[in-house]
Amino acid sequence: MNLPRYETILAERVDEHVLQITLNRAQVGNALNTQMGHDLLHLWNALTEDAGPVRCAVLTGAGEKIFCAGGDLKERNGMSRAQWQRQHELFERMYWTLVDLPVPVIAAVNGHAYAGGLEMALSCDFIYAARQARFALTEVTLGIMPGAGGTQNLPRAIGERRAKEIMLTGRPFDAEQASAWGLVNALHEREAVLPAALETARVIAANAPLSVRQIKKSVRYGGQMELRTAFRFEIEAYNHLVDTDDRREGVLAFNEKRKPVFKGC
Repeated sequence: MNLPRYETILAERVDEHVLQITLNRAQVGNALNTQMGHDLLHLWNALTEDAGPVRCAVLTGAGEKIFCAGGDLKERNGMSRAQWQRQHELFERMYWTLVDLPVPVIAAVNGHAYAGGLEMALSCDFIYAARQARFALTEVTLGIMPGAGGTQNLPRAIGERRAKEIMLTGRPFDAEQASAWGLVNALHEREAVLPAALETARVIAANAPLSVRQIKKSVRYGGQMELRTAFRFEIEAYNHLVDTDDRREGVLAFNEKRKPVFKGC
């Protein structure tokens, strides 16, 4: 796929099937401004419409200390109600498109993830984080509240009671706590976070892409259903894979004792 040169993010293929996306405003903690909202929304829409060879993506932040500091409060200072709401509606579309992406996205949280930055990581499929990273949803200290999925994604990740404490106090927590609570999948030294996420992305990208997409869809939507209905949804997703070339290739490769070559069809 051919992507434009973005103003606030970098998007580059680092492998045949792996896309690395870097929030590229390190001078302001990779804070989310209006232009970054437009850039990310364009990228997520492009991956939704036609991901081309991309089978997995990794999202990280430029710089050494901050993944994303949240919304750009300097840009927001003095905004009218109409301007604020128009910007937030852009952010809403961007976050929800990320959540619904058919392509898996791994968050490589190389530094602190606050407010909208933590919400962005939570909108990814799972998270690898630096041991030095800190996390917080600080909106309550600014007279607002999480508005990009935080009140829904955080309780689903770590439980309602702990999530309410985090959001009602606005207090930060460290990477060890995030790991113990199940918020992140693995902790690494700062310089190893991105390589570890890319290694996992390559493993995912080597698997049958239609299977990966159906698993992501089944987990995402099945989790919102009554259990018996979710079982039926899972079987519908499963049945879409039975008559595919990749299913036939996977079984054949197993019997021939070789690595399968999946084509996504």
